[in-house]
Amino acid sequence: MKTFQNLGVFLALILTSKSLAVADPELNQLKKPSPNIPEEPLAKSMSLVKAVEFIDRASLHWQKSRECVTCHTNGAYLMGRAQLQGDSAPHAAVRSFFEQYVIGWKEKKPGPHGIVATAAALALDDAAKGKLSKATRNAFTEAWRTQLEDGSWDWLKCGWGPYESDDHYGVTLAAIAVANAPEKYASSEAAAPGFDKLLSWLRKNQPKMAHQKGMMLWLSEAAPDSVLKEEKSRWQKDLLNLQQEDGGWAIATLGNWKRADNTAQILDQSDGYGTGFVLFVLRKSGIAVDHPAIIRGIEWIKSNQRESGRWFTRSTYNDKHHFITHAGTTFTLLALAECNELAK
Repeated sequence: MKTFQNLGVFLALILTSKSLAVADPELNQLKKPSPNIPEEPLAKSMSLVKAVEFIDRASLHWQKSRECVTCHTNGAYLMGRAQLQGDSAPHAAVRSFFEQYVIGWKEKKPGPHGIVATAAALALDDAAKGKLSKATRNAFTEAWRTQLEDGSWDWLKCGWGPYESDDHYGVTLAAIAVANAPEKYASSEAAAPGFDKLLSWLRKNQPKMAHQKGMMLWLSEAAPDSVLKEEKSRWQKDLLNLQQEDGGWAIATLGNWKRADNTAQILDQSDGYGTGFVLFVLRKSGIAVDHPAIIRGIEWIKSNQRESGRWFTRSTYNDKHHFITHAGTTFTLLALAECNELAK
């Protein structure tokens, strides 16, 4: 999901990034990651340090080369990075990029999808710190302004599953972010009307695809009243039933996305995004860490990291770049965190 900034803000970001790089050798050492390819060998043993370094490198390089916010790389990164290793120079640089981007909306506003994705990433980053920032409040002010009367947004639908293919993702993403935002933002005068519209839309538009059910399970932790107990149990079972024989999950089984070249999706091959996302949302929805499916999923993660630190995921759309690997690696790390595996 790309949302471009005006030239003045972009130049300011470049200057900020350069000053950060000069001031902190940590940023200078983080080079562009190698391409996401299915042939990359597996690591001999899992390395959390390499995994975090990979998402740092991928996000920083994306910002430098693409000059935009995207759900599959720096967006997913900012939603989860604060939960993984505390403050760091790469995290601070990505956060600064997002904040400067929001400032740029005064002159040139992006599409609703870009606004919501940016606001959500900022809010979830704030949630890890326990303080709602001015940038997040400003981002959501714009998100509420562009919200449709039925509670949804005119979401980008270009067939790039799982993020840019249907309206359901945008609504659940916003609801998750608002429900998790600190300082009781969801019940504030600024957010309550829009948040109520989100929940109303979700009640009228029940999830159909497995990925949508997973997003609803994620929402169920911060907003328990958003789903019924029987719905939650059914969605959990649906995701558990998609577990592969090797213990992982495949992203292609989470939706009905079509590939650009009309080739078939690979439904029987576990990957980083499928496994990381499903484990993360199952744990968020209350599945115990000692559940057999969770244990098997963690075993898959520990056995399938690549030498670079990433967990590879094939794109659901084409075989050019497989950028969903970036979000998949972030969700895999978050799944490990939810399963108390980061400190081991």
